[in-house]
Amino acid sequence: MTNNLPSLPPYDYQPKTYTGISVQQVIDLRKQHINPVVDTYYQQPIMIVEGSMQYVFDETGKRYLDAFAGIATVNVGHCHPHVVKAVQEQSGKLQHATTLYLHPTIAEYSQMLGDKMPDDLSIVYFVNSGSEANDLAILMARVYTENFDFIALRNGYHGMSGNSMGLTAQSTWKYHTPHNFGIHHAMNADIYRGPWHNQDGNAADKYADEVKNLIQYATSGKIAGFIAESIQGVGGTIVYPDGYLKKVCDYVHEADGLLIIDEVQTGFCRTGKAFWGFEPQDVKPDIVTLAKGIGNGVPLAAVVTTPQIAQAFTQKMHFNTFAGNPVSCAAGKAVLETIERENLQQNCCLVGDYLLTSLQNLQNKYESIGDVRGSGLMIGVDLVKNRQTKEPNVELATQIHELSKDLGLLIGKGGLHRNVLRIKPPLCITKEDADYIIQVLDFGLNFYEI
Repeated sequence: MTNNLPSLPPYDYQPKTYTGISVQQVIDLRKQHINPVVDTYYQQPIMIVEGSMQYVFDETGKRYLDAFAGIATVNVGHCHPHVVKAVQEQSGKLQHATTLYLHPTIAEYSQMLGDKMPDDLSIVYFVNSGSEANDLAILMARVYTENFDFIALRNGYHGMSGNSMGLTAQSTWKYHTPHNFGIHHAMNADIYRGPWHNQDGNAADKYADEVKNLIQYATSGKIAGFIAESIQGVGGTIVYPDGYLKKVCDYVHEADGLLIIDEVQTGFCRTGKAFWGFEPQDVKPDIVTLAKGIGNGVPLAAVVTTPQIAQAFTQKMHFNTFAGNPVSCAAGKAVLETIERENLQQNCCLVGDYLLTSLQNLQNKYESIGDVRGSGLMIGVDLVKNRQTKEPNVELATQIHELSKDLGLLIGKGGLHRNVLRIKPPLCITKEDADYIIQVLDFGLNFYEI
């Protein structure tokens, strides 16, 4: 490597001196006591011990630009002062109260969250994770419609609970256990690797017709619902053709089903153009599931639906011990307030467009970049061995992923073959940070293509 390495933008912050156990001790303890399926990134794992806005620090004090944001979770920045203050103040007053008792924070926060949704989506169920939210949405749709069959998309990811793993449609995330009862997977509306591309003006209709076909041939003709991410995240940042979800919604409603949109990764302004990822598709869901960015890292998730659907769910008791936890709801409120106060949607849109354009320019330079796609600060860079065959370049993706870490940039990998670089930084990043991302990827691609 040359000495002319990319360098992080200046940042006025001094991390505290780390005095805890060593990296090797952490590795040893993980091996002894943590489920072995819990893996780490990188051949030489890094230990993150501190964070400040878009940056994190390891035990040596080395700074990294977190362009993965804890998997699209830390939307407003690591340890944002307003979120930290809200959590600290609530923790000092009351850490836990179930919904069996009244508490002001859950009431105020549910109203704030409902106000961000289309008019009828006003009823909020708080849960603890995205998997749990999607699991609850399945149950809610089946109870309301009195139908059983569900349709999801191939390549989608909706969690790892029993039901949500059934919705998930990538072999890497599915165990050899019964989990797909009543769940059918439609062809993914992938305009890069699918049969119909952007050049086909009818791509949206053709992909939507695959859902209609599945309803007609694989179900009784009546379904409980259809679920999709606004943009597929784990699947490699797959963006559907314009009008696709709207057409699918019509077919789903004709089959008496509900449209469920998974906003676990796309919600809270991450796509830049709107607060929710489904809004640019001009579609109104019946149920929306939320997690990740909702609490900026605090365990919190939600299912939002209409009063009519919620009423059907009152046939039996439903309870969650931690639903609407005061500390979690305080964090959620602070996140919404921060997004508004700091105009993070606008920043996400401006910096995201700048970064997307810069990556597309990089694509013109390197044949190994098969596709650059996304919206706002939810971006995927699809690395291929050949642009014509689109064969995934898994080795190059791994090399770039490792080298980026060494240079101080943290990114993710996605897609079935993990050949897609996932760039999903906190919404507070700057154009200087975006330039640094480009410099690192440019350096890496130049290094490994030669």
